[in-house]
Amino acid sequence: MSPFALPILGPLAWIDVVLVGWFALTLLSAAYVAWDCFTNNPELAVMKWGWVLVTLYMGPLAFILYVLACKEAAPGTHEEFVRPLWKQALGSTIHCLAGDATGIIVAATATALLGLPMWLDFIVEYVVGFAFGLFLFQALFMKDMMGGSYTKALRHSFLPEWLSMNMVMAGMYPAMVLLMMGRDMRAMEPTELAFWGSMSAAVAIGAATAYPVNVWLVKVGLKHGMGTVRALGKGGHSRDLERQRWPTAASMSQAPHTA
Repeated sequence: MSPFALPILGPLAWIDVVLVGWFALTLLSAAYVAWDCFTNNPELAVMKWGWVLVTLYMGPLAFILYVLACKEAAPGTHEEFVRPLWKQALGSTIHCLAGDATGIIVAATATALLGLPMWLDFIVEYVVGFAFGLFLFQALFMKDMMGGSYTKALRHSFLPEWLSMNMVMAGMYPAMVLLMMGRDMRAMEPTELAFWGSMSAAVAIGAATAYPVNVWLVKVGLKHGMGTVRALGKGGHSRDLERQRWPTAASMSQAPHTA
């Protein structure tokens, strides 16, 4: 144990002291990202919320990614700044992670409080995470791209969301098992700092495992990355614009007509 204590948590282990520092940096990072997103950044609304949520989950790591890949360096430069494929793919990953990780964290907290076994916990997390990602962050925010049709957006979003979600879980599940079922069983309790530290680390690992498939999904036009309301309007990307930006997507979409 460390010599430190907090009124609510009581005496702190050294790992708790580290986590208190990490969460303090997380709050500062999220506050800055939220302020910059909603006052300075011409990014689409769904991506603003995505960056804020993911920064709450990943802390300073997400703050660094935001500055490197999305923060407008100078007025009027955002369109060119976010154009590279690696930044578009990162935006696609953040978009996915904001929905999936939110659902997973909500489900993990509920199942832990209910005392459900780990195997059932994982099933619930997968279903809820996929539902949050598909029905909210993908289909709901993409319906304007599909002429206002939520059903059409849902059909268009299903496959890319399923592929991306599976890669998020491919990273998060092993991380959660290793971190939550190790020597410090406090990581199984949502009332403990170790639980939230484990979730933060698992989300970061999930982002890393989901990124490669999002590079491919953006390149072939199955997902979109980042853009600006100046260029795309409040409704966001259209499939025709995506085909213009990525030649691979255009060639794939035209292949059935030329065969």
